Amino acid sequence: MTTTKKSNYALPIAMMFALFFMISFVTGLQNPFGVIVKDQFSASNFLSQLGNLANFIAYACMGIPAGIMLKRLGYKKTALWAIIVGFVGVGITLLSGIAESFAVYLVGAFVSGFSMCMLNTVVNPMLNSLGKNEKQGNQLIQFGGACNSIGATIVPVLIGYLMGSNVEANQIADANPALFIAMGIFALAFIVLSLTRIPEPHLALSSQKSAQKETHSAWSFRHFIFGIITIFIYVGVEVGIPNIANLYMTEDLGAGGLEMDEAIAGTLCGTYWFLMFIGRLVGGLIGGKVSSKVMLSATTAIGALFVLLAMFINPSATVNMPVFNSNLSFGLQNVPTSIMFLILCGLCTSVMWGSIFNLATSGLGRFTEMASGIFMMMVCGGGILPIIQGRIADSAGFLNSYWLIFAGFIFMMMYALVFSKNVNKDIVTE
Repeated sequence: MTTTKKSNYALPIAMMFALFFMISFVTGLQNPFGVIVKDQFSASNFLSQLGNLANFIAYACMGIPAGIMLKRLGYKKTALWAIIVGFVGVGITLLSGIAESFAVYLVGAFVSGFSMCMLNTVVNPMLNSLGKNEKQGNQLIQFGGACNSIGATIVPVLIGYLMGSNVEANQIADANPALFIAMGIFALAFIVLSLTRIPEPHLALSSQKSAQKETHSAWSFRHFIFGIITIFIYVGVEVGIPNIANLYMTEDLGAGGLEMDEAIAGTLCGTYWFLMFIGRLVGGLIGGKVSSKVMLSATTAIGALFVLLAMFINPSATVNMPVFNSNLSFGLQNVPTSIMFLILCGLCTSVMWGSIFNLATSGLGRFTEMASGIFMMMVCGGGILPIIQGRIADSAGFLNSYWLIFAGFIFMMMYALVFSKNVNKDIVTE
């Protein structure tokens, strides 16, 4: 019986891994595109980040509708609609290059964000439910996260290759091959997914319960409420660490004569995302034996320690650090020791998403679908907390802004140790 189950679920799991890859691939386009639109449209630094902001704000707009879709339509149909929306979003971005329109580009980023939110709403609870227990559910999400990190690592390398060395002449149209690749993968994913049998563990149950008046919801669970606050903080921490480090390296360190130009800074930030891939891969391998609570509490404690070391170590101290280069090779780079500790945080943040989702949705039963949609709303923290950290950096300095990151790690550790416990087990969830 067990062998048959694994065999039947192998293809659905593979499809969820592929969709995890697409989430990061399309989301990751906004980072290098920020540089492109800044050059093409002579935009300010603020305006260049509007595409990224539009992508994240779409989560806040689409989270609950996506949860409703998942509850009423199930995993497969929701994923198919998400793929269609993603295809349209990337297509609009393609048209923005043809029309040479900044406004059309922003619309494309916003529509793409809708798709990414819908896909996230599907793949996380889907993988979580395919695991035999909480540990295996977390394990599958960690492996999915590893696929996600592969996409995040490939995108800047691919766009950089397409752009070439003449940075000032770059235009959105130059990145068309990457957009065609994304649209092609979406089309292929739609065909394969439409022919794949996806288990719908809660769909039939939801239809049976629909006629009954619900007295409870996902909001009735304390550990879920703290969980969505935690994921808001997590995404802000995950994005804020490399974003502010990039500014610190190119502005403060460059001005200080350490020759930290944009290319070197970009290589170091790429290393952060590569370490996230390594961490998620390791997390997937050990996820079946280590609980989400232990994994989250340990990584948040280590991450907090790394941030403290980065803030208090001598800024002039340097170390030779292996970095992931744009030509897919490794090389040693002399960097400030404080930067090394910030980049190493990628190993810690790598496994937090899956652990938090696993803990927040544990024991929710038929409320999981709507909970997943609410969960995805809070991804907007990735657009909000970095802005707050940037404001702190303007007034108190780049390194002092990492007190916000430190506080985030401490809150997440408290969630793992205290607030992740389900104290509402009296609520019927089946």
